[in-house]
Amino acid sequence: MNDYHDVSYRSLDDKRVIISGGASGIGAELVRAYAAQGARVAFLDIDLAAGEALAAELGPGVRCHACDVRDIPRLQAVISEIEAAQGPTQVLINNAGLDDRHRLEELTPEYWDNCQAINLRHHVFATQAVLPAMKAAGQGAVINLGSISWMRGRPGMVGYTAAKAAINGLTRTLAQELGEHGIRVNSLVPGAILTERQERLWLTPELDQRFLDQQALKFRLRADDVARLALFLGSDESRGCTGQNFIVDAGLTLN
Repeated sequence: MNDYHDVSYRSLDDKRVIISGGASGIGAELVRAYAAQGARVAFLDIDLAAGEALAAELGPGVRCHACDVRDIPRLQAVISEIEAAQGPTQVLINNAGLDDRHRLEELTPEYWDNCQAINLRHHVFATQAVLPAMKAAGQGAVINLGSISWMRGRPGMVGYTAAKAAINGLTRTLAQELGEHGIRVNSLVPGAILTERQERLWLTPELDQRFLDQQALKFRLRADDVARLALFLGSDESRGCTGQNFIVDAGLTLN
């Protein structure tokens, strides 16, 4: 496990950060990475037990808040509560998502709407919630988690890939709209990341080898590969970067 002490972003020390979907997978690694840099991290998750365990592991600078990001009034209320407790948000990471597989023939309007709510809609309204504080400060960083699945046209997950493709357009529009307030908006786009969920649900030796064969770099990516780039995008070192897709895929999209 990466302890994130091989690099220090001094601008992240004591920075106030909100991360959605922070109790497991890539989200939990984002929480660990920012906590290791001395940031004050509040994260949201529907799995309160896992979230509280992670917060207890990382210490008093980290707080977990129970929240289903599909419930927009609750999402925005929790963000208000966090800001009242720890101060104005300086970095927002819209990470929560769910990449369940589904066949087009079985897709229903209800499933589609739920997929967009989990993977796209909360990005917009969480950003809306932190906007007053970021505008008042004249600066801020929003990081939207995308996916290379839409770039590769991955079958069997059309609701998910549509949502992740939309994040590209959302990021570019928000970057243009909010840039005059000193707010940077970027999309962090993971490739085939080896997580516990992927291993449990889908990974086979054949699929594992296929990813290695298709990648330019011949090692499997882990959540900390994503988190390290997220630290850069939240720090002042990326002050000139906005409206961009930052891809972490070991060259998988080169094919």
